This record gives sequence, structure tokens and C-alpha cells, in this order.
Amino acid sequence: MGGFEFTPEDFLALMHEEVPLYDELQDETAAATATIDAKRILELGFGTGETTRRVLARHPGAHLLGLDGSSRMLAAIQVEGAEFRRAELIDPLPEGPFDLVVSCLTLHHLDGAGKRDLFARIAAVAEWLVYGDVVVPTDPAEAVVPLTPDYDLPDTVHEQLVWLREAGFEAEQTWGRDDLAVVRARRLPQSRRSRWRIPRGRRAASAT
Repeated sequence: MGGFEFTPEDFLALMHEEVPLYDELQDETAAATATIDAKRILELGFGTGETTRRVLARHPGAHLLGLDGSSRMLAAIQVEGAEFRRAELIDPLPEGPFDLVVSCLTLHHLDGAGKRDLFARIAAVAEWLVYGDVVVPTDPAEAVVPLTPDYDLPDTVHEQLVWLREAGFEAEQTWGRDDLAVVRARRLPQSRRSRWRIPRGRRAASAT
């Protein structure tokens, strides 16, 4: 997904050009939150507010706090029921608790170690995580979204489900098309987390 500094003026046109199923991905990400009782929501990477508006429409009365690394996006966005701050994915997360953390086309900018770290930090502040993103497909022929080396760093859905379970979530893929996927994860009670831990000897094999 070319470009390192998006602007509000060209963001949507670029997304629709590079991600043909952009609107469907946004809709499916919001739909995956529908059964969650979410009053406090944290969004990672709000962009122009496409995810923000869809999620708040599913959760009337909720309050959403959005974070994004772009000062241009922050200056341009205004959505009723939400507040916005500038922050990077690697920065400490706001103090919770949050009922839901949501994100769309943002987490793939972290490498595998960065995703694992983020999942653990999310587990410390929120019960639910729902995100839609570009992934490494099982069939290379399904790779549709153009990627910029060292900027776009997608992983397979399987790898991400493993890392989520290591962080204490029960996770599932709720939707997928080509190299796009939506994942929903719920933090397990401490008493149930051990059942999802992968034996050390199997961990490397399960992520390949």
C-alpha cells in the first residue's frame, strides 16, 4: 500500500484503487463487532473515519477514542461521539479498560514481533479485539493488494491467531477474501488461558 504519509484529500481514492474490496472489508470489520456490548471503544488508525463511523453506527451511545500517527488526519477528522489523539502503534496504549479495540488496515504495518507485542498490550486493557487487514494468503495467486517493502508487513491469518492465543485471546477469522481478512478475538478469563498455550516445542512449527 504505497505511500508513507497519507493525506485526507487523497486517502479514500488511494484505498479504493489499491484495495478493491475496501468498502466490503470496512463493512465486515464493523459487522464483526455487532454482537459485542461495547460502551468504551479504542480505535487504532482512524484515518478519515471510515471505520469510526461504521462502528459507532453499530454501537449507539458508545464513546470511541481514536489513535493515528498522522497529524494531517488528526487535523481533519471530526466524528460525533468520538475523540482523537495522535499516537503510533508502538506507543503505550491509553489506560483502559475498553470493551473493544477495533482497527482496519493498520496492524499490518507492524512486523510479527510488533504484532505479538501489541496483542499482549491490548489484552491488558480490553476484552475484545476486532480488526480487518491485509494478510499473506495461503495461495500466492490471491495476493491482490500492492505492498511496499519494509512498510507493509502482513502475516498469515494462522500466525496471527497463534499470537492472539498466546496473548490470552480466543480468536477466530470471521471473514476473508483474497488477501484480506477480519479477525475477532475475546480475552479469556485467566483460569481458561492455559488451554490455549502452545507447547514450546510446537510453537515454531505451528507458525510456519
